[in-house]
Amino acid sequence: MKKLSLLLALLCLLLTLSACHGNRGEASPPFDIPDGLDPAKTYELTFWAKSDSNATQTGIYRKAIEDFEALYPNIQIKLVVYSDYGRIYQDVITNIPTATTPHLTVTYPDHIATYLTGQDIVVPLDALAADPRYGLGGSELKFDGPTKEEIIPQYYGECHIGNTLYAVPFMRSTEACYINKDYVEALGYTLPETLTWDFIWEVSEAAMTKNPDGTFKVNGQSVLIPFIYKSTDNMMIQMLAQQELPYSTDAGEIQIFNDDTAALLYKINEAAEKDVFSTFKISSYPGNYFNRGQCLFAIDSTAGASWMGSHAPLIDIPEEDLVDFETVVMPIPQFDTENPKMISQGPSVCLFDKENKEEVLASWLFAQFLMTSNVQIPYAQTEGYVPVTSKAQTDPVYLDYLARAGEDNDLHYSVKIAASRLLIENTEHTFVTPVFNGSASLRNAAGQMIEEVTKAANRNKVVDEAFIKDLYGKMNKLYKLDEIAGGDTAAQPAALGELPLASKVLIGALVGTNGVLLIIWFIEQRKKRKIS
Repeated sequence: MKKLSLLLALLCLLLTLSACHGNRGEASPPFDIPDGLDPAKTYELTFWAKSDSNATQTGIYRKAIEDFEALYPNIQIKLVVYSDYGRIYQDVITNIPTATTPHLTVTYPDHIATYLTGQDIVVPLDALAADPRYGLGGSELKFDGPTKEEIIPQYYGECHIGNTLYAVPFMRSTEACYINKDYVEALGYTLPETLTWDFIWEVSEAAMTKNPDGTFKVNGQSVLIPFIYKSTDNMMIQMLAQQELPYSTDAGEIQIFNDDTAALLYKINEAAEKDVFSTFKISSYPGNYFNRGQCLFAIDSTAGASWMGSHAPLIDIPEEDLVDFETVVMPIPQFDTENPKMISQGPSVCLFDKENKEEVLASWLFAQFLMTSNVQIPYAQTEGYVPVTSKAQTDPVYLDYLARAGEDNDLHYSVKIAASRLLIENTEHTFVTPVFNGSASLRNAAGQMIEEVTKAANRNKVVDEAFIKDLYGKMNKLYKLDEIAGGDTAAQPAALGELPLASKVLIGALVGTNGVLLIIWFIEQRKKRKIS
């Protein structure tokens, strides 16, 4: 009886340790690198990528696969193209329980943190990256891949969760403020060296002056939204970071629900009440208003630069609706001009573990190939992305591309190249938010709060202390932030269906253990009665 109890207790302890892996965010066991690829075998890989309705990007992916397969004829890669990262994230989550994830995919660290919960599904890359044969700059590579030192340090660091490397960077972008310079100057203003939030709000209010016929003076139209922000999650995150206000800790403590955040929300609500501010979710894509001359300040990703401006090569509105004006690209507005901060974003590539470790090695080779200059430079030229390696950024081909800004309104579109330069010149001012299981949900909540106070203004609802308190509660409930370990609200147990597989096994084992012990106890009691 004692031996059995001890055995069952040890079993429960082991299950407990395994179940806690994802919740604690501990590193996965190091990947055991195979000796190499069997030239007699064919390795079939699946790669999930994202192309924002840009056929050129898809073509670059296909060309990269074709060139890679020419070097490694026994590796075949199936490309699956998605229109947005959110769909990739949802499909990976769906496929994890059935072990049908792709071999590698473009992704974000927030997503990887969720993939890691409860099981070792994402391959830790530290051993692979350091391997002298197949690692970064390895001797057995059949292509000129970057060394670790040739990857921009900030971008390489962003691919770590804790101290473990779980991805390699593919492209990087930040956010930019696209400005109708003609309208700003028509209002009597001169663009400052560094944009500030006060400047944005002041000019936006000045733009609301109307003609006697009800049209706006600045554009002569009946429609004007001076300031539109595409990604409100980034807006909130950057506003907090610029003032060094709490958002979250690395351990996953949720800190956003406080008076400092409320003060920002009051200001945004005030601007929305004056009809000078709106968002992508409420009003539609800012570039469409901007290109029609119905917006002075449009904040969007530098990767979206090809859609911004009178002569943008990629537009979503009829050509006759375009208004001709000068577009200026500047970093997002700041609270502290001496210490500018802007978010770093853009896709990375992670690998999923497979039973056949040689398939993982083959995936790792292709992930490195995506960082070669022959892939990095053409992809960066499609939009306002920036290559993630110093090798590509200093390549004569890329430097020539940057130098020819404005030669045409296609490959060398001036706004697109200005957006790329913006990030290259401000890399040291970029930052990323802490990554943990639930950080993606916190990001969504940050943006949704701005959406809610903006919608409240449009519906003539009062945003006061009671509104904010209720909003914080709704965000906690909607995004289940109070279930995140380390959060600043009371922890609530997750539903069984939402638990990782190992946690479910643990619960089942505990129930089973108690049942077995109860049966043994019952048998022992019956024996004692018979003896007596």
